[in-house]
Amino acid sequence: MSVPLRITFRNLSHSDAIEARIREKAQKLDRYKEFVTDVHVVVDSPHNHHHKGRIYTVSLELHVSGHEFHINRDNGKNHGHEDVYVAMRDAFEAGVRQVDEHVTKVRGHQRARAV
Repeated sequence: MSVPLRITFRNLSHSDAIEARIREKAQKLDRYKEFVTDVHVVVDSPHNHHHKGRIYTVSLELHVSGHEFHINRDNGKNHGHEDVYVAMRDAFEAGVRQVDEHVTKVRGHQRARAV
């Protein structure tokens, strides 16, 4: 990946497998490398006293051509986020979608100015 990537683990130990999957998912942002200047991923397992098992949240902070996007796929009542890989998938799908929409808009403005 050519875009700078920072990964932070909160309330859980570092995992090589999770980090490898994050790097794999982040490669999808390479197609926007001229726009994306920084990616920060936070994997968290907040304490949830009323729930059995662990709940995971994966947050992305994306710096894209002067804009900052914060994507947080919070667990809420979605039990799918009992799996860190599902939380990761949801966060990256939302992040890539937002970057794609932003880049499409920027490219549209650039084309309009050129005409």
